[in-house]
Amino acid sequence: MPLVPANQPQLIRSAQKDEYYQTSLRNNANEAFQTLAGSRRWLQWRKEVEVLSDLAYYALTTLSGYQTLGEEYVSIIQVDPTRRRIPSRTRRLALVLLHTFVPYVLDKLLVCIERELELEDSDSQNAQRDTVLPWSPMSYVKPWIQRAVRMLNSQQRKSLKPVVFTVQQGITILHRVNVALFYISGAFYHLAKRTSGIRYLRVQGMAVDDKGIRTSYRLLGCVSLLQLAITLALQFNSLRQRQRARQEWTQHRNLPSSESREQVEENLQRWRFALERRGMKSEGDFILSIISLYSVLRGEETLHNNPLWPSVLLGVYHRVVQHQDGVSAVPREISASSPGFSEKLQIDDLIFHHNMN
Repeated sequence: MPLVPANQPQLIRSAQKDEYYQTSLRNNANEAFQTLAGSRRWLQWRKEVEVLSDLAYYALTTLSGYQTLGEEYVSIIQVDPTRRRIPSRTRRLALVLLHTFVPYVLDKLLVCIERELELEDSDSQNAQRDTVLPWSPMSYVKPWIQRAVRMLNSQQRKSLKPVVFTVQQGITILHRVNVALFYISGAFYHLAKRTSGIRYLRVQGMAVDDKGIRTSYRLLGCVSLLQLAITLALQFNSLRQRQRARQEWTQHRNLPSSESREQVEENLQRWRFALERRGMKSEGDFILSIISLYSVLRGEETLHNNPLWPSVLLGVYHRVVQHQDGVSAVPREISASSPGFSEKLQIDDLIFHHNMN
């Protein structure tokens, strides 16, 4: 009986069976390592133990020229791109490394770069960076990454952070695209197999309709691609809205002082009109309370390390407490020299007091 390509359900069941046995091997290896080295060492080396467990599993099966337990379960065998020969040892070694070791290294590198970019040039963080840490597989690579990051200026670091995030998200999207293409074509369930060119042939025939199964999975693949396209469109739209809001906020903060003063005067007139409607007709009956008005009129952007919002003015009603000797409790008086502010405004760094007497 001639060998035919394996269909999608067989490849999925094979991968699930391999994942089951790999998980069991990882758990046993983690339990043994934790018993021998302790919980602290196990937390530090947990990912390395899992990678070594996966390498041991594929070394005993694929590299040795045998079927994996999942491949044996569904009766499929690996073939090279010609579909006539068993893959060479070099191709099988590339498959194992791409499937187990390369994702581990790539994840470690991206996490290390992201952490180094988040560190600021402060004394405390530099001291934390220079502390001696226990040895790890990234100990040889981390100094090179630190030197490379230190050579960048602040602007280059800020521009590199989105690149690292994009790469991390791009890997996830690439896996989803590969799975959707697998549903459509029926080959290369994993990126490592697509990269190495290893396919599968079915050893035993099936009584079910293979054509109907492939048609159903093609429809599922098209739906998966459509869902991925919609998700990416929504993410791009959200990113564009955040960038637009950031640009508007930057423009708002960079407004000239004259324009900020005009906004203050306009809002002041609105508050005066609102207070007059409450029954206070004369200028001597009230002094409008506005947070950080004096600093805004001076063109300052911050007050006590807090950002100022020139267009947001908050009125506060407050009794003016007089001492027995007739001296006001307000610390000082500041004359507003700007047009439209001829009266003296009594402030205490934050608010103007309203005379309720």
